[in-house]
Amino acid sequence: MPDISTTMIIVLCAAAAAAGWIDAVVGGGGLLLLPALMLGLPANVPLTHALGTNKAVAIVGTSGAAVTFARKAPVDVRTAVRIGVAAMAGAMGGALLAGVFSKDTMRPLIMVVLLLVAGFVLFRPAFGAAAEGGPVSRRRIVAAILLAGLGIGFYDGLIGPGTGTFLVLALTALLHLDLLTASATAKIVNVGTNGGALAVFAYQGAVLWQLAALMAAFNLLGGMAGARMALKKGSGFVRAVLLTVVLALVVKLGLEQWA
Repeated sequence: MPDISTTMIIVLCAAAAAAGWIDAVVGGGGLLLLPALMLGLPANVPLTHALGTNKAVAIVGTSGAAVTFARKAPVDVRTAVRIGVAAMAGAMGGALLAGVFSKDTMRPLIMVVLLLVAGFVLFRPAFGAAAEGGPVSRRRIVAAILLAGLGIGFYDGLIGPGTGTFLVLALTALLHLDLLTASATAKIVNVGTNGGALAVFAYQGAVLWQLAALMAAFNLLGGMAGARMALKKGSGFVRAVLLTVVLALVVKLGLEQWA
């Protein structure tokens, strides 16, 4: 493990717990966890090691949240797994290209996407408030596999931050789910994206396993706590957290961009 101070390790563990909570409720924990790793790791540690360690931490918390949701939320596990398998394949492809784009290049793009997300949710108050009745058509499931699975999975392997949030929005729109069910489904899909990317990073030796194991324990606790709170509070709570997280991250990324 790189030479990291005890204080920084505590900060990274706290960030992991907070990211796990955010990820479980609405996704987007990577937009907290990855920057924390990029700032906390020594300057000589490659970006791919921050990405790989991020995946090793995130998959533990996401798995814990997925299990918690699957037990109590009305999730179509079969459909979620199918999308998750496609997401795993997409994430592996993205991870193979990780490091091609610098963080300075990607930050403005992520900001634009987040602003569009915030605007859409803010001006569509009925979005995700309730699921539409009736079975989901085969065409919509295929679209979810291609867009939410392969597409967002590829992004997760390539860069990662915001994947959970994008999954929640895509699944809500494509499968006509309420935000709570979409968040629960996204956790299962996110396990696939994290697993695919982690497999590639691990093969490349780009995971700091000792640090990841410590942070993963805190991420798991945060993820399970977030899942329980989302189940208790419902879709309205998820929507409020979604807007808060997205707007806070836009401000954070903007300050970093023009600092």
